Amino acid sequence: MDTIPDEFLDLVDCPRVAALTTRMPDGQPQTTAVWCDFDGEFVRVNTMRGFRKEQNMRLDPRVTLLCFDPREPLRSLEVRGTVVEMTEDDAMEHLDHLSERYTGARPYFGACVPEKFKEQEIPVLCKIRPFHVCTLDARKKEEGREPANP
Repeated sequence: MDTIPDEFLDLVDCPRVAALTTRMPDGQPQTTAVWCDFDGEFVRVNTMRGFRKEQNMRLDPRVTLLCFDPREPLRSLEVRGTVVEMTEDDAMEHLDHLSERYTGARPYFGACVPEKFKEQEIPVLCKIRPFHVCTLDARKKEEGREPANP
């Protein structure tokens, strides 16, 4: 297992931009913008039962998550990992937490998306164990600060 350096935790612990790449049944990559956070061990994302990325992760748990801050285009974090758990337990609570962190509003169903979707969509909490972490910090050196990866 690889670890995420402390100076890059802000990129994986919302509300930054994150894109999750999974593999389709035919091997093609499929990338989706996601909300994510980090609990100190797992990168956690949320999806809905039956969505393409949920199906893909059940077929092949190897994923890549790219996180970045659009205000800092020369700084990014790539996490390659394995989905080690997909559960509906606590998934709604996690989704509401992400909704509040990313949009300032909760609950997810009602405040972010129309409440009618609550009847048709079942949240699934996905825990990703990082096995390879790549960081990039190509910003120019500022006084008193060295780039992480010059």
